[in-house]
Amino acid sequence: MKAVQVPKAHEMKIIEQDRPQLQNPEDVLVRVKRVGICGSDMHIFHGSNPLATYPRVVGHEVAGEVVETGKAVASLKEGDHVVVEPINYCGECYACRKGRPNVCEKLSVFGVHEDGGMREYIVLPEKQLHAVDKQLDWDEIVLAEPYTIGAQAVWRGQVEKGDTVLIQGCGPIGICILKLAKIAGATVYMSDLSEERLKFAQENGADKVINAGAASVKEKVLEFTNGAGVNVVIDAVCIPSTVELSIDVVSPAGSVVVLGFTEQPSAIPQLPITKKEVTIVGSRLQTHQFGPVVKYLNSGELTSGGLITHKFKLDDVKEAFSFVENNPDKVRKALIVFD
Repeated sequence: MKAVQVPKAHEMKIIEQDRPQLQNPEDVLVRVKRVGICGSDMHIFHGSNPLATYPRVVGHEVAGEVVETGKAVASLKEGDHVVVEPINYCGECYACRKGRPNVCEKLSVFGVHEDGGMREYIVLPEKQLHAVDKQLDWDEIVLAEPYTIGAQAVWRGQVEKGDTVLIQGCGPIGICILKLAKIAGATVYMSDLSEERLKFAQENGADKVINAGAASVKEKVLEFTNGAGVNVVIDAVCIPSTVELSIDVVSPAGSVVVLGFTEQPSAIPQLPITKKEVTIVGSRLQTHQFGPVVKYLNSGELTSGGLITHKFKLDDVKEAFSFVENNPDKVRKALIVFD
């Protein structure tokens, strides 16, 4: 079978592998149908993901069809359509005992620390696969994993009905956060430098948008909230200045959610954090978010709404990565199609 491997930074090739076999009673063999190209895949290719190891078969946004199941598998059967939960964890460390396996001390992420889904067949344990309605298009369900990133950020910010939320960044993850925040019942403001991305955010439910290159985000937020600030800020831009702005515009008793991996420090004074008693949290991957996301997909509450802009065949994967890299203003989400 064919697989897309990044042997080292700045190199990519399509290799031949043996089709994987069931090894354990809980294993499931899946024929891959769609894989989304994520920013983290691009970072692995460029050598800028500090957590990745090489050589690596990339891809963690995966949808496919069950081909075979192990003897102990109870929730899935041949022909089921599934999405992949890309984390494996020990279940015993402090984080796991606290119900936070996404930050397990022995965390292994599919497509980052272990070979991922950009190959024709995969074998994973039953617990990492979630069945979805067969009537849904593959292009819709492959977005389940990025939706869980949005759901996690909304959960970490404790977003509730009636809250005001500022999402910094209207890229694919920002849009996923927007969709989940709107389902939670929040009023959502979004900022970005791209007018095209801001327009798309409005088309997908953003209540107000701010061009950060043409106006003061702080002034606009205070204007929208009558000087109170927003209850939750979710930073999907993840540079020092956006973290600093988050503390500035969040309301008293509010929350700031940080998704970034940059090691650059932000200059944040203590006074506003203490004075407003701000909660600052990180958000990584997801914790038990696949269940709700699958429910929203099945019910039609979550739809792509134009998020997918480009599709490429497996044999054209190098061209796909190059196109995504060189056309950031044209590409929202690109898929590799395995049909």
